[in-house]
Amino acid sequence: MTISGDRKLIKTLDSPLEDFEPMPEGDKQRRNLSYATEALKLWFEQLPDVYVSGNLFIRYEEDGAEKRIAPDIFVVFGTSKEDRVSYTVWEEDGKVPDFVLEITSKGTVTKDRKENPLIYRDLGVKEYFQYDPSGISLKPDSLQGVRLENDKYVPISVSTLADGTLSLHSQTLGLDLYLFVDKTFRFYDPISKQILRSHAEAEHARYQAELERSYEQQARREAEVAQQQAEAIAEQERHKNEKLAAYLRALGINPDEI
Repeated sequence: MTISGDRKLIKTLDSPLEDFEPMPEGDKQRRNLSYATEALKLWFEQLPDVYVSGNLFIRYEEDGAEKRIAPDIFVVFGTSKEDRVSYTVWEEDGKVPDFVLEITSKGTVTKDRKENPLIYRDLGVKEYFQYDPSGISLKPDSLQGVRLENDKYVPISVSTLADGTLSLHSQTLGLDLYLFVDKTFRFYDPISKQILRSHAEAEHARYQAELERSYEQQARREAEVAQQQAEAIAEQERHKNEKLAAYLRALGINPDEI
């Protein structure tokens, strides 16, 4: 019974349909993974043929179940948005991710810098970026990217903005990747000049906008009431002056001469 049970366990662990997802290391990695995935999903949600996912196995060799890799975030253009247990290249008409972002940590930096680029290059991933939230493991910059040119990865140039923010442009996404001085990472749209938001950030922004509109409406109502009260007081004062003037004339006194 024990052997049979062990065999079942081994079979389950070896099954290519059972993906035990690698977990992000620490709060910073988890927050950034969530942000990047949500922000890109929101940004591309109106396009039916852009698939965004993260921490999901990509199976890229049909005859070898062990040939798989799990990018932190990846984007595929020209395929459906439907949910997947894993992304199986040979079931996707050979379509591989166009963009990959790895959230690097002390425990993954060697693999992210040396092993993964070889796999992504051979697969034909157009752009591969790495971001280190700690600012310690990835040098010289905590945000780096490479682009596939003539079957080789070449570094993507880094620009430094006036406030010290590092900026790398993704031709694949049509977006800039920003690394602020405090090591915060964000996607930025150079056309609309806006920072991409996560679901929570978008909801918070909507709430703040509604709150500001509410305050503005309340201020307008209060101003209208104050104006009405001022007009009512002025009207009462006018009537009072008219009555007084009439009374003085009745007494033979010209109010204009007083």
